[in-house]
Amino acid sequence: MNYRTVVMYMEIGCFVVCVSGWILVCSTMPTEIWTWSEVESIVLTSSNYFSNLWKDCVSDSTGVSDCKGIPSMFGLNWDIHMCRALIIISIILGFFGAILVLVGMKCTKIGGSEVANARVTFAGGMNYLVSGLCSMIAFSYYGNKIRAEFQDPNFRAQKFEIGVAVYIGWGGSTLLVIGGLIYSVFAGKEACQSSSKNKHMPVYKLPDADVAPPAKPTYRPVSTALTEGGESRESKTSRVSSETRRSGSSSKTLSSLNAYV
Repeated sequence: MNYRTVVMYMEIGCFVVCVSGWILVCSTMPTEIWTWSEVESIVLTSSNYFSNLWKDCVSDSTGVSDCKGIPSMFGLNWDIHMCRALIIISIILGFFGAILVLVGMKCTKIGGSEVANARVTFAGGMNYLVSGLCSMIAFSYYGNKIRAEFQDPNFRAQKFEIGVAVYIGWGGSTLLVIGGLIYSVFAGKEACQSSSKNKHMPVYKLPDADVAPPAKPTYRPVSTALTEGGESRESKTSRVSSETRRSGSSSKTLSSLNAYV
């Protein structure tokens, strides 16, 4: 089994983990039991109080329950608004992280080259990681607030305990952080290695087909340069030598005739 196959199976496993964590975080939004408290009365009935970020509910031992939405957003404390914003951001980032990971995974073959797929997968892993961190901060702050109020002896209002939704949120946030971290490490390593290899490769620039190559200048030898009269030196030298030979041959003929006479 080669390295690419191992990475492909790892991506599939991380995708299942991240999607499971995202579903768990989303399921905490409609869940009503973020906090709960049981109050016993003198009679045989007892009342249960529970609430989440959006509404408060009460039920009795007969099974009858009634919920009331929070009437005013501006009347809430800033920490409730912060938890709402962080969880909504977590859900949005997890959604886009799933889309990016599906495009960049090696088994889907939707993206382009290996480097492009690695970069897209890295972006999806970072979305999952940030999504898990946002939800983890929200659930941890909310749970710590309930714990601090419950253990504070000076807190006179009704005390609540941590509900099941906070525990589900912790589990989903942990899955998102683990899956996003593994995605980011493996995909980021592959993307960085591929980019470093491309930097060290020599770049060859092909000539433009429309541009004609520059013409090489032609140089005549010194012997063939033109003289002031418009005649080349080579032709002048050959003409002088031929005249010299002709004059020599004519002088020899005259001398032979004089000797004969």
